[in-house]
Amino acid sequence: MADNPELGGAVAARSAADDPGPADVAGFAEAGLAQVGGPSDAGPIRSPKANYPKPSSAGRSANMRANRRTDTGPELALRRALHGQGYRYRKDHRLDLAVGVRVRPDIVFTARKVAVFVDGCFWHCCPEHGTQPSANSWYWEPKLRRNVERDRAADAALSQAGWTVIRLWEHESVDAAVAAVTEVLARVGRPGVSMTQ
Repeated sequence: MADNPELGGAVAARSAADDPGPADVAGFAEAGLAQVGGPSDAGPIRSPKANYPKPSSAGRSANMRANRRTDTGPELALRRALHGQGYRYRKDHRLDLAVGVRVRPDIVFTARKVAVFVDGCFWHCCPEHGTQPSANSWYWEPKLRRNVERDRAADAALSQAGWTVIRLWEHESVDAAVAAVTEVLARVGRPGVSMTQ
């Protein structure tokens, strides 16, 4: 194998002999294994979007594409208010917990072990404002249920790891959300600082 000069010599060029031939692919299938990125006996390769419902309109499709995973309006408002009061935090910080559980709270106070989630009413089934779509209910009902189940599992994993979890709804006022977060932060206290004097 020769070094590839275009990539600084760090990557070796592959030859045709490095690629598995038809006999090797058949060997993968006989062993019950699928070749990564190649043929398998599992049937036709489908796009991950194959099971998505057809959008009811172009407007609805554009609306759903505009939904953000992070930096939503309520989340930004809460972060601005907390930052304005002098609090420092990490945003959308991945926490790797025990047993391979990964959680991404919206706001994380790492030293105090406080995780804040700002949940959207639709995506997390708010009891006040959450709605179940009537179109494509075969898709949405299980998806939204899995979101709630994932939320509960994340809460349990964080609590078991010694974290305090705060869940806020997007419809809550910024003042109420800030009050909830600052109350928990005051109760938890600063690490290394004694609460009794």
